[in-house]
Amino acid sequence: MKRCYEIREVLVKISFIGATQLFATIGIALARDDPPPSSVRPWAPPALPKYEGELRNYKLTEAERRYYPAIDPHKTYNLAELIDIAQRSNPETRVAWERARQAAAAVGLTESAYYPYLVAAAAGGYDRAFIPFPTLRVKQQTPPTNGDLPSVEIVGGGTLITESLLARAELNAKWLLLDFGERKATRAAAREQLMTANVGFNGTHQKIVFDVTDRFYQLGNARQKVMVTQSALDAAKIVEQAAQARFDNGLATKPELLQAQQQSAQSNFDVQVSLGAESDARVALIESIGLLPTVSLKVADLPEKSHRDRQTEDSVGELITKALCQRPDLVAKLANVHAKEQGILKIRAEYYPKVTLDAHVSETDLQVSVAKSDYFGGTRPTFGAFLTMNVPIFDGFARRHKLDMADADLHQAENELAGARDSAAREVWKAYTDYRTALNKQDAAEKLLTASQSAFDAVLDSYKQGLSTYPEVVSAERNLTAALATSHDTQSAIYTSQAALALSVGDLARPAPPLVRQPRR
Repeated sequence: MKRCYEIREVLVKISFIGATQLFATIGIALARDDPPPSSVRPWAPPALPKYEGELRNYKLTEAERRYYPAIDPHKTYNLAELIDIAQRSNPETRVAWERARQAAAAVGLTESAYYPYLVAAAAGGYDRAFIPFPTLRVKQQTPPTNGDLPSVEIVGGGTLITESLLARAELNAKWLLLDFGERKATRAAAREQLMTANVGFNGTHQKIVFDVTDRFYQLGNARQKVMVTQSALDAAKIVEQAAQARFDNGLATKPELLQAQQQSAQSNFDVQVSLGAESDARVALIESIGLLPTVSLKVADLPEKSHRDRQTEDSVGELITKALCQRPDLVAKLANVHAKEQGILKIRAEYYPKVTLDAHVSETDLQVSVAKSDYFGGTRPTFGAFLTMNVPIFDGFARRHKLDMADADLHQAENELAGARDSAAREVWKAYTDYRTALNKQDAAEKLLTASQSAFDAVLDSYKQGLSTYPEVVSAERNLTAALATSHDTQSAIYTSQAALALSVGDLARPAPPLVRQPRR
């Protein structure tokens, strides 16, 4: 009896907890989740202040602090150092990494289908019931003959109260023994998705490296534009001083002097515009690295001359061939084709039977009391094992339609791969052409700059001596400024087109091949 009371107390506690959770669930279900009341103006959802407060007090997690780099405000970082910081701190690399880890876990999930599935269950409870029973009375009649039983009738009845205590522990096992390749195809498809995620991770690194490289050169070009506009301002001031000297000596008119002053003011305005463009380029570079725009970061200047890359010495055909076999996006699309092929094999396996082993073992303790009597019962084990086979016969042509869909998906993936190969070849061709064009323009730009500088110096000296007119000086000054801009643009185009060519081929931030251990002799 003491055991009965203890079990009752436990059941009462469980019932109280269950009722509390039930009321909480009902409260959540009845909570109001209203949409905006009107489409004509924004509104503030009731929970908006809570989210804004969390963002206001947001702090970096321990993992984010580990990846967030420490920037030395006194150090000047070159391109290689900036790329290294971006690969370690840019959130996009961590997102791609987590996506690859998720795909690896998915492979492990498919492999779990090869193992038996075990479930342990336990149950305990109290049950109170009643059993109705009748009250019988024998009818008064003549004595029975020929062995007939006396006739009885029901004149009333009552009930017996029964109380039962049950405790059960059970272990169930289910093991798929044979499925004609369905699990194998599922695991192979998951591995192809893992390959897609892995090369996508590499592609993310290549994209980040290219973005940092491109914006590094854009910042360098913006700096050179500042130098160009500053040189134009210096030249405009020299011309203005020459015009002022000629005006003071009565050799120039007032409109000529005013035009020279206007040109100086315009050049000063161009300097401010170029400084703003430089600031924007700096912010874009910092953001591509994965840092906040408020970070103080010193960036190195562009090198004086570009260097030819070894890959640019290859022919365009060789570069296209290399791109078609190593670009991460093409590898990902090929893995997608393989995954679709495995999907077809998986559906075909559904046409065959599946053999499964089911087993169970349990221990049950049942104690019963009738009409306040002492508890009686016992404990008995139960167990069993079954070998089952499911044979699909007819499913309304569902498998055939699924197979048609999978076949269409495979052809779509194959066509996407073919289209991506064509696009990759065009991108390599264009990047190669842009790079060769930039190299060819470099010598012409240098000659143009030398000639423009000599022409400006000669015209300015001639203007000071009164042998040239002011329009000729202004024209020579503008030609010199344009030549300087062309020279710097050409140099920057060489760097950016070279990086674009490496990206199109798949050589940018390409991972090193795995080390092959030589066997010991």
